[in-house]
Amino acid sequence: MPEPGSRKYDRKRAKLRKEAEDSGVPDQHANEAADKTLRKDPSMRSRGPRTARGLGPKGERPESLG
Repeated sequence: MPEPGSRKYDRKRAKLRKEAEDSGVPDQHANEAADKTLRKDPSMRSRGPRTARGLGPKGERPESLG
């Protein structure tokens, strides 16, 4: 799953930005349109921490998570 900052995410964003520019949208608005589109797409969102360590100090984690 691509996450913001990953190569796959950046390539998709560049493609969306180019499509917007080609359809006559100004540069700044093309950036905003591409970002908005990617934020709406659930497959492009961050999934959160990948390990238990990413959840924070062990004493502060919810019981069910580790």
